[in-house]
Amino acid sequence: MPDQPDPDAVRAYLLALQDRICHDLATEDGGADFREDAWDRPAGGGGRSRVMEGGAVFEKGGINFSDVQGDRLPPSATAARPELAGRGFRAMGVSLVMHPWNPFVPTSHMNVRFFIAEKPGEPAVWWFGGGFDLTPYYGNDEDVIHWHRTARAACEGFGDDGETSAQLHARLKHWCDEYFYLKHRQEPRGVGGLFFDDLNAWGFDKCFAFMRSVADHYIPAYRPIVARRKGLYYGDEERDFQCYRRGRYVEFNLVYDRGTLFGLQSGGRTESILMSLPPQVSFRYDWHPAPDSPEAELYDRFLVPQDWLEEAP
Repeated sequence: MPDQPDPDAVRAYLLALQDRICHDLATEDGGADFREDAWDRPAGGGGRSRVMEGGAVFEKGGINFSDVQGDRLPPSATAARPELAGRGFRAMGVSLVMHPWNPFVPTSHMNVRFFIAEKPGEPAVWWFGGGFDLTPYYGNDEDVIHWHRTARAACEGFGDDGETSAQLHARLKHWCDEYFYLKHRQEPRGVGGLFFDDLNAWGFDKCFAFMRSVADHYIPAYRPIVARRKGLYYGDEERDFQCYRRGRYVEFNLVYDRGTLFGLQSGGRTESILMSLPPQVSFRYDWHPAPDSPEAELYDRFLVPQDWLEEAP
């Protein structure tokens, strides 16, 4: 039958995607490469984790591929879709996070994934999800506008019936702003980007094409920012603030992130799941930035969900 889900095609794309991103970011770093660990999951499937530590630009970064199977979806995958409880599953994806040394280079995250849930005698249920988001420590209009322009370009040619690509971008940007939000802090994790989940309404071929578009726009979104900022001077004050803000990253990943919860609940490889955590973090009691400081500007101007493209030059 036409337009049937093709997990093997998704797997082949994801493996090639991991190779391409590793090559591009290692080239940008220029001082280190990614170490690979291939692993098997006793309950079914496995993956390959690639981690860079102590590079010239990146203090730590990881790009993981996983393809795991099981006879029962974990609670994190069925919380919003209880009708899928008890189904066997196959879940695959590429997830990455890059933590730079320089506080003027933002941390970035990207994830794309495919799920298929099956039950004997019933049609398979499948969906795509993913997106990318940017977490600056010191905000820069040029960088944030470029990031969101590239996110908008990833949406071109896609959308629901009657929905323009610009409207799709606005919807997925809003979804990203809502998802990467620390409710207990009442603040966003960063400046957002794109986020989508449970995507299957367009049919397999178009949904797969959109996942590819999002993933293929990550390097054009992030690498120019890294190239512009990696050589800027910084001192202890900027580094201290970066480590403090990294604490928010830890809080989000351990409290809210669906991928982290899914990995832990499904018996995934712990080292790979927690690879996204930054290497150096600090937590301070009731700390606030000095008024009118560059650190305060992050909170007052950049950690405020807004349309960054509305007034873009």
